[in-house]
Amino acid sequence: MDPAPALYMIRINGHLGATLLSAFPAMAPHQLGAHTVLTGLLDRSALYGVLAAIDALGLDLLEVRQLSWNRESPGSGDSCSP
Repeated sequence: MDPAPALYMIRINGHLGATLLSAFPAMAPHQLGAHTVLTGLLDRSALYGVLAAIDALGLDLLEVRQLSWNRESPGSGDSCSP
């Protein structure tokens, strides 16, 4: 049985443009220095789908981190900085 969805931060080398970002509609993107950080609530199959898309597009995956998620306070949780 799939565990409940979790909040993930995925860091990719380089700045992704709108065309590449359209491959990740469930993820919120932002730039962090020379990297693009994608953040979103994913279940296991969605996470594997995002990772497969990163691989298929030839992107340089730097980090995948599961963040703590507090429903009562959306601003809380782990920082997305490296």
